[in-house]
Amino acid sequence: MKPPTGTSLGFFVTPPHKCGYLPGRNAVTIFVDPRRRPNVQTYTLLSQHGFRRSGDHVYRPQCPDCAACIPVRIPVAEFEATRAQRRTLSINSDVYLVPKPPTFQREHFTLYERYINARHSGGSMENPDRDSYLEFLTSGWADSVFYEFRRGRELLAVAVVDHLLDGLSAVYTFFDPTLPRRSLGRLAILKQIELARTLQLKWLYLGYWIEECRKMTYKREYWPLEQLSGGTWTRLDRSDAMIGSALPGAR
Repeated sequence: MKPPTGTSLGFFVTPPHKCGYLPGRNAVTIFVDPRRRPNVQTYTLLSQHGFRRSGDHVYRPQCPDCAACIPVRIPVAEFEATRAQRRTLSINSDVYLVPKPPTFQREHFTLYERYINARHSGGSMENPDRDSYLEFLTSGWADSVFYEFRRGRELLAVAVVDHLLDGLSAVYTFFDPTLPRRSLGRLAILKQIELARTLQLKWLYLGYWIEECRKMTYKREYWPLEQLSGGTWTRLDRSDAMIGSALPGAR
């Protein structure tokens, strides 16, 4: 992979460390040199090669003996909503989106705390503080937007989205964990698909799908879905992609 003309990137590979998704396995991660601040053009190219952003860091799994983390993306122009997805949109017809700058807001953080403590209790993300929240979700160089999902004045969810040249990157979504009927994780993805279409972008990058990780299953309910394998994006078989169609989104 070559960066755009006039851009210089360096990469670092971590020593083996405990895998955050699959118990009993070690992981190796490749990071873009954090001293090099990518621009949107470079970040788009990196996303096309399976990289993701966490805070200011851009990374990709590089495990020598494992290929479980598969980058996936939705070609938004061809997306077809399922009956369950249309039902989610109908249930949430009273919800509207408000774009906000990627800055600290107490209302967002309070919702984030509730979500993390309900969904990731006992994990490394439990009991977040302001600094860890900002370090995880915000970046000094990315074109990021915090999209609020509101019903009246009530904040139901926040989707952190990076705008790329060819698509949107779904960085993270957190939502009210007491409203399972609304399937807010699924709603966030459906609204990002709509937004990408409105902006005439081609892709919604969903990050990594891991077959053995139940929390990733929801990514298989969107069709069509493409995976990056061997350096090439290929279309998943529809019967495989629909395995998770009955499950609500988790992010």
